This record gives sequence, structure tokens and C-alpha cells, in this order.
Amino acid sequence: MLKSFDIYSQNNILKIIVALNLLLVGTGSLLYTDRLITKLEAREEQYVQLYTKSIAYLVDSSHIDAGDLNFVTSEILQANSTIPAIYVNPDGQIAMKRNIDVPVEFTPEETERFLRQKIIEMRKKHHPLPVEIGSGIRGLVYYNNSNLLRQLTYFPYALLAILTALGLLAYLAFSSSRRAEQNRVWVGLAKETAHQLGTPMSSLMAWVEYMRSDPDQFDGSITDEIEKDVNRLETITARFSSIGSVPTLKEENVNEVVRQFTDYLAKRISTKVKMSVTNQLPPDQLVKMNKLLFEWVIENICKNAVDSMKGTGELRLNMVSLPHQEVAIDITDTGKGISKANMQKVFSPGFSTKKRGWGLGLTLAKRIVEEYHNGRLFVKSSEVGKGTTFRIVLNRT
Repeated sequence: MLKSFDIYSQNNILKIIVALNLLLVGTGSLLYTDRLITKLEAREEQYVQLYTKSIAYLVDSSHIDAGDLNFVTSEILQANSTIPAIYVNPDGQIAMKRNIDVPVEFTPEETERFLRQKIIEMRKKHHPLPVEIGSGIRGLVYYNNSNLLRQLTYFPYALLAILTALGLLAYLAFSSSRRAEQNRVWVGLAKETAHQLGTPMSSLMAWVEYMRSDPDQFDGSITDEIEKDVNRLETITARFSSIGSVPTLKEENVNEVVRQFTDYLAKRISTKVKMSVTNQLPPDQLVKMNKLLFEWVIENICKNAVDSMKGTGELRLNMVSLPHQEVAIDITDTGKGISKANMQKVFSPGFSTKKRGWGLGLTLAKRIVEEYHNGRLFVKSSEVGKGTTFRIVLNRT
């Protein structure tokens, strides 16, 4: 059984280093901020306790003539400019509030309801602090965290979100750089291949002309087939030359393009593969395409299908109309099918289930269809042991 492999799958040390650094920075910041928040909460609680004792001192009638001490106590109360607090006297009445903005248009009844709601919210955050007045009588001070402490509470989450975004951007930058490098390599390789094919091509064309000049010695049918293969090599050379350039699209009859190419291909694949083409499109259906590149798509998919069937089986092509001004070409084989684990990998560069092969055929086909023809190429259906159907979708307009 053949095992799949990916010639591009390798550990990227730089990505791992960046990810670990971001993780360490995020974790360290979170722990440090949490420690800082704990200390600030304890400090604010101590401040509220002092605030509570000041209230207890002021409401005690025995301290009414204390003079300067009353003044200092009042200053302590006024010094609280950040911590929201509400004092409820022993009778359950709201006697004092600090750092709570009440809308000016509120009536006394609305203000009371508003402050009571604030008390409910404060009770969920902190237990109220008692104001011991004496003789077992006490009031309660409800309080909440200051704005600064609340902002600091959300800070680590904001920091983690920023670090996550930076990590994602770094990953995308690395991936984009890698893809760009791969594209430059393959474009250069394709153009060099086309250049290298030029010399033997000229020689082969000369040999074809020589064979035609002596029909008594060379069978004309054999010469015709050789000429077809030479023309085929010219087409392949033109394909490789066009990689990396914006192709020219023109209106072509879909049925004619597919049938002409499959007629050529049928004579050059295994005789044990039965190939059939059905057309459910209008006879004159035109689609804008680059014929050379589109034939390459059909060739790559069909050759993969033949390999999947190990040279024995059925290969069916069916052309149908779709809604929204689209046409579809379904290519179905009776091969080994694609497992669910590999379904998302079949179009990845370097992925192949063959011992020999670079894993670029379907990747290139998808790029030609989707980037150059604004269409779609995907696996319509597949079942292990029964076969696979690839679908090409093109716009009619």
C-alpha cells in the first residue's frame, strides 16, 4: 500500500521560536498583572476600611465637638475620589455615596432605585464593610473596584489578544514569504524547462519534414502520429512559458476543447481504461478560457485518475449547465478513492500518494482554474475503493 508524503512538510524552527516567545511574554504578563491586581484590591479594601471608620466616627454624636479631628476625618472621606462607595445607615437608608454618577434628570425616587441597583452589583463583587456606631448598632458600606483597577483587570486579556494577533500576522508573513519563494522557484524552473525544450523541438520538427519528403520509406500514418506528438510538445512548451504570466482568455467552445483533448489522450493511456465524454450543454456553449492551460487542467486530473485506477477502469467526463451562469465538468474515475484524512490535502503542493511524482499536478490545476479562470476546482465526491469525482466550475459569461 502506498503511503502519502509531503515534500514540503518540515519543522520551521523560526516559527516555533516566535510562538514560544509570544507564549512566554503573554504568560509572564498575565501572571505579573494578576499579582499586581491582587495587591491593588487589598490596598483598596484597606482604604475602604479606613473610609468606613471615618464614617463611623462622624456619625457618632459623641465626636461632634472634636474640632480638628472631625476636620481630618472629613478630609479622609473627601480623599476618596476613585472608589465607588455607598453608605447605608442602620435604618437601611442610603445616607452617603461617593464616586457614583447619577443622571441629573433623575427624580429622588429614580435616584433611590438607581443606587439600590448599584448596591446589588457591589454586593456581587465585595462583601459590605460594617460601620460600628456603638451599642451593637451598625451601618454598611458597599463598594466596588475603582476604574483604574477595572481597566487593569481587563488589561491581560487585551494583551493576550494583541499577542495572538501578532502571532497570527507573523505566521501569515512566514507562510506568504514561503509561498512566494516556492512560486519563484517553480516559475523559474518552468521557464528554464521551456527554454531547454526549444532545441530538441526544432530538431524533431526537421525530422518530421524529412520523413514527409520520402513517403515511400516512411509510413504516412506513423509520421502523422509523430507530428501530433511534436505539436503536443510545442503545446507543453507554451504552457511552461506561460507560467508566471497573466494568460490571455478568449471564448472557446467547451465541448470542442474537451473532446479534442480527450480524443488525443485516449490513444496515449492504457487500453484497459474506457474513456467516455457526455455533453449536456448547448452545442455552441462558449466560455472564456485559455485553451492551452485549460487542457493542462483536464490532463492532470485525467492522468491522476488513470494512476488511481492502476491502468484499468472507467473514466467518464460529463459537462452540465449550472445556475448562476455557470457550467460544470465532472471527471469521474473508478479508482481507489480518497480517504477523509487526505480530502483536504489533495490540492496541497507536494502531496502525492505515488512513489514517483512531485505532487504538483492538482495544485497547478486548481491554480489555473481559480486564479486564471475565476472558477472552482474541488472534489465533488469520493469513496474509498469505488472512485472519485472532481468538478470544474467555470463562468459562462
